[in-house]
Amino acid sequence: MKKIAIPALAALTLLASCNFLKKEPLGSVTPDNFFKNGDDAEAALTASYDALQGTGAYGQDLNVMGEMPSDNCTSTNGDVNAMDKIIWTPTTSQVGNVYTQAYQGINRANVVLKYVPTITMDTARRSQILGEARFIRALNYFNLGRVYGGVPLRTAPTESGLAADVNLARATTDQVYDQVVADLQRAAIQMPIKNTNRATRNSANALLARVQLTRRNWAAAQAAAAKVLASNITLGSFDALYPAENRGAESLFEIQYAGSADGGNILPDLVLPSPLATYSFTKFNIPTAELIAYADTVNDARWKFTSIVSAASGKVIGRSHVSYIDGKPGPGGNGNDVGRFVYKWRGIGNNFSSADNTYVLRYAEVLLAYAEAANEQTGPTQDVLDKLNLVRQRAGLAALTLASSQALSKQAMRNEIDRQRRLELAFEGERWFDLLRYARHNQAEAGAHVTSALDIIAQQRSGARDANYLVFPLPQTEINTNPLVQQNPGY
Repeated sequence: MKKIAIPALAALTLLASCNFLKKEPLGSVTPDNFFKNGDDAEAALTASYDALQGTGAYGQDLNVMGEMPSDNCTSTNGDVNAMDKIIWTPTTSQVGNVYTQAYQGINRANVVLKYVPTITMDTARRSQILGEARFIRALNYFNLGRVYGGVPLRTAPTESGLAADVNLARATTDQVYDQVVADLQRAAIQMPIKNTNRATRNSANALLARVQLTRRNWAAAQAAAAKVLASNITLGSFDALYPAENRGAESLFEIQYAGSADGGNILPDLVLPSPLATYSFTKFNIPTAELIAYADTVNDARWKFTSIVSAASGKVIGRSHVSYIDGKPGPGGNGNDVGRFVYKWRGIGNNFSSADNTYVLRYAEVLLAYAEAANEQTGPTQDVLDKLNLVRQRAGLAALTLASSQALSKQAMRNEIDRQRRLELAFEGERWFDLLRYARHNQAEAGAHVTSALDIIAQQRSGARDANYLVFPLPQTEINTNPLVQQNPGY
């Protein structure tokens, strides 16, 4: 984690190992001889944050899962082909990596929650640390729930390789989400409004709004979002948000990267053309032609042309349209660097160790969450429009009124909110998860959303609207080693 001291991190990594290989921890480092003071508590918490950086989390695979199956992105790179074509299996790399990385983060957070309460230290800071650990555990469990459905629910650290400790049956999806909600509600009480580079009360409530939208708990989603909106954060320039670098109050939680070999962000190298990226190859998350046609690339400040992008040598790389770049071969580049590329990470690749951060939660999403939840309860109102218009007007679009075509019915407003979510959050790892929840909303209320994950699944799978693909399979390694779990249907 950038700008956060990491004392004794190696020791904490050992303590917080996931035991997926069922190895005993080394005897030289134990909870009894480690958790002695506030520095040890901080190190344990930092290890929990560190797990969010990994390639199985926000460093690569969560973003790939959240974009590549969707209508936002495509690629011919074989490493993401299964995600793009919706042909994933229990042995697909992303399926295993996301699962393992999330449990690593959960186990590290569980270590904090078990042992930090026993440390003699500043009581206010101890409470904050416990709140941050609950937020991290909740974020990991929420991602597991929306990726796999019900999963084993571990709320204490796994500290041995014994079968009784390692193997748990799957909880239901609702039980997982119940734990997420409980953790976030408590974390919001324990964490402060401001805490540089770390999760805060606004982080917890913003994530809680996302969770409740996923569950279609509209009143609870609106209430959680309202707590964040009470901060009265001002939206600035959309272009200035990228790359994410702790630039202002709009950022509610981002993954920090130092840009060093052991703390760099891989994702920019995977999506940018060379020489912004370290070298040229077929990139991940290529914006689809359909998305570019869907966006207003003339007037929308999130998508219109703004500037020429040049390499350090001065040679032109392409044209920035804020969210994407129209690339052309730069120095050392080739055909892999021609076309459209994601441009929300903009730093030099730095040998797959970029210093660019990654957004997890932004204020604009909370505005849209409030608008969606309120509209589902009341239909279009001035309150709904006030929140939606903040996002539209920041993008340079005209404010809507209750007489606008987008506000003539609940359905028309749904369509507009869906549109603004897609255009605002493109490439940030949320589109597929939005399409999944739209599919479940359509199952509960036919026709609620124009496009859902089932439409994309049908396009990729010869017309078959296979609902089994609304969740990913559990990794085959978990099936092989844990006799108490069963695979998701269809896999």
